[in-house]
This record gives sequence, C-alpha cells and structure tokens, in this order.
Amino acid sequence: MEWLNLSGWVEGHDVVLLKLGGAVITASSLVKLAVLGTLLWLIAGRFSRWALARLLRHTSMDVGQRAAVSGLVHDLVLVIGAVVILQNAGINLTAFAVVASALGVGVGFGLQNIISNFISGLLIMVEQPIRQGDRIELAGVEGVVHEIGARRTTVVTQDRVAILVPNQRFITDNVTNYVYLDRIVRTRVPVSVAAGSDPRVVERVLLDAAKAHVAVKAEPSPAVTMTTLGASLGFELAVWYDGMACSRQDMLSAIYFEASAALAAQGIKTA
Repeated sequence: MEWLNLSGWVEGHDVVLLKLGGAVITASSLVKLAVLGTLLWLIAGRFSRWALARLLRHTSMDVGQRAAVSGLVHDLVLVIGAVVILQNAGINLTAFAVVASALGVGVGFGLQNIISNFISGLLIMVEQPIRQGDRIELAGVEGVVHEIGARRTTVVTQDRVAILVPNQRFITDNVTNYVYLDRIVRTRVPVSVAAGSDPRVVERVLLDAAKAHVAVKAEPSPAVTMTTLGASLGFELAVWYDGMACSRQDMLSAIYFEASAALAAQGIKTA
C-alpha cells in the first residue's frame, strides 16, 4: 500500500517537460531513463566481457577477432536495450516518425560514414586483412594494430601515439601489412659511393656490415645489387628481418650506421 501511495504521489506531482506528437516526456520518465540507461551500459559491458572470456575463447578465432565480436555484441545489446527502455518509459517511438522523416535525409548523410565503418569492421573481422598485433603502414604512418573495434581501429606508432583510424580506410586505401604473409620481411637499403671505388669491395663491406647486425636474418641471406654506374656508383643492400621486432625505419637507420662505419674504415667515400 505504501508503494502504491508513493507511486500515486509521484504521478500527482509529476511535471511534463516535453510533448512531441503523442510522446510525453515527464520528470519521472526522464529519471527512469537515466537509471535504466546507466544499468544498460553496465550490463552491456559485463555481457560483452563475459562473451569474450567464456564463449569466444573456445572458438578458433584469434585475439583480434574475439575483440571485434565482443565490441559488436556490446553495441548490439546497447541498441536493443535502448529500444526496450524507451518503450518501457512510456515513450512511443512511432511518435517520432514525423520528425524522423523530416530529418531522415540529413541524418542519412551523417550516418553514411558510421554505417560504412561498421560494415568495414565486419569485413575486417571476416577477411582479416589486418589482425591485432600486426605491424602496418597506412598513409605513410607505421605502427602496430592495438585494437580493432566496430567502427575504428587503434594503431600505436613507435612514439607510443595512438592513432584512431576509421575502419573503411582499411578497405578503400592501400595498406601495407608487414606480417600478413610472414613475420620475416625484406627491406632494401640504397647506398651510393664515389666513382673509382672497387664494386666488389663495396659489396663485401656492405654484406659484412649487414651480417654484423643482430636483427638481420642469416637466412635468407643479405644480398647486394649494383644499380647505377657513372659519376657515382649506386648499390642496393637487401636484408631480411623480423617485421614485428622493429620498424622499417629503425632497421634502415641501424644498417646505415653499420654501413657508414664499415665503408669509412675501408676508405670508401659515400656520394
């Protein structure tokens, strides 16, 4: 009886905040929305973590796929829960039909990118052009894929800067994945020396410099090719290294340091 009296008192003292078509938003319904919305956010988070920890770990999905599915589950629970909460609070969603149709064109344009990124996230999860932990390069920026979400992917650079990339970029743009086929990848180091140098001596010095670096793989072995002949001699040193162990820029820098010291020791001047 006390609960009924309290409910009746609340209804008697309720304040209408907004009327939109057949929808009436009161102070009590607004409080109810806030409480239920908070509970929905907590439940969606716990449910997605439970799905990731209990269900998905028994599948053949890798870590990146499980994280992506968990994010999709989280968003799906939020959408379904929001519809249920609005109906439960007494807000008839059909009352917004007139407003929705009036804003439909503008909202449609605004949602194009969101929907495109969401679908691109699904394609990434299924096709796996990138995975969590892959070292990639996009638009001249190289980093490691930290997280693949439903709408965006987080890439962490060598400077520990997180770049949030919309998922559609990985579908429409050219993406370099250094470990897509294998962790062991090759990079080419251009070297130019003064004319008159013995090409065979330069070749030997460059190979020795490459083999002296611990990050360079012995197999496949480094190789040197001569690219130009004239006022200066151009060479290209190709080395293999672990694409996940270091970035291409770090590898180039290390080889340049080794090659510069080795060439100077032999009295060979760079051009």
